[in-house]
Amino acid sequence: MKNGYIILETGEMFEGHFVGEEQDVHTVGEVVFNTSMTGYQEIMTDPSYAGQIIVFCYPLIGNYGVNEEDYESIKVAAHGMITGEICEEPSFYKAEFSAISYLQQFNIPCLTGVDTRALVKTIRKHGTVKGLLTTDKTKQLPASDNGFYIPKVSTTALKTCGEGTKHIVLMDFGYKKSIVDYLLKHQCKVTIVPYNYTCEQIKALQPDGVVLSNGPGDPMQLQQWLPEIKQVSESFPTLGICLGHQLLALANGAKTKKLPFGHRGGNHPVKDIRTGKVFITSQNHGYVVEDESIDETVMKVVFRNVNDGTVEGCIYQNKAIMTVQFHPEAHPGPQDTEYIFTQFLQQVQQKAGVFTYANQ
Repeated sequence: MKNGYIILETGEMFEGHFVGEEQDVHTVGEVVFNTSMTGYQEIMTDPSYAGQIIVFCYPLIGNYGVNEEDYESIKVAAHGMITGEICEEPSFYKAEFSAISYLQQFNIPCLTGVDTRALVKTIRKHGTVKGLLTTDKTKQLPASDNGFYIPKVSTTALKTCGEGTKHIVLMDFGYKKSIVDYLLKHQCKVTIVPYNYTCEQIKALQPDGVVLSNGPGDPMQLQQWLPEIKQVSESFPTLGICLGHQLLALANGAKTKKLPFGHRGGNHPVKDIRTGKVFITSQNHGYVVEDESIDETVMKVVFRNVNDGTVEGCIYQNKAIMTVQFHPEAHPGPQDTEYIFTQFLQQVQQKAGVFTYANQ
């Protein structure tokens, strides 16, 4: 194994070694951490990590390998991985590859043997920072902007799957396969469209409802498409998930802001403020909707993060729109909130103009 380093833009450097083939590595990305204790395969293949370097808080990664069922996309979008340890010889009956060999298929560098506790404390201290994964500790972190990664992870052509009675259009900003799996399981026909599809193009498909997916980056990078997104949401029952939640808020006059170090993991408590009930949720995002920017005559906050009070979900006044910042499809993580999909599909079935979600 070759010695390697993660050099942060703040000046700190953490040492480890690269696994896999001996080669020089020089990869730049936004360094973020995930607190999940399981589900590293789903995390690695989540398109929302495009442009980022993932630090796994759980000390051992790779012990149950990688299989052909639990991926969330067909490739790894992240720029790199950092672990305390990584298992080279997994033990699980479903394992088809090791995590190391899987990452090598996509030329994704993995720096292991790192003091991830110290690295995470540094990120929490400074906020999310850019970093350089490299085999040369004398390298300087190059100047970089906030890349626009959605075109790299979104489909470029229509994809249709399922033959159900309800037709759902999924606007792909970097969707997770679990969203489609859930819709198919509930007898939906799903048409996946590129992120820049217009309202007229979507109307031509004659859907019964629309889902706006998760995806990477700053939602304001999609500012020019907000009018189309607003038209879509006013034309069909709409569910926004993660980035989709942020985009619908922006399209209706709210603002977003970047969190110091984001919410990424499978243990985030979210409270339904209508009932007082708390759900444990799966999350992966660096931006949130600004509380003070919300016009309550347009949208109403119905979910809040228990830890920091940030907005976690809204329903829209007199419109069939609901949005959640967390991931109701989980994978990985708890499935406490998958009922949101059920209620969305019930609303689609009823063809009602306003969401009337039952309290859980």
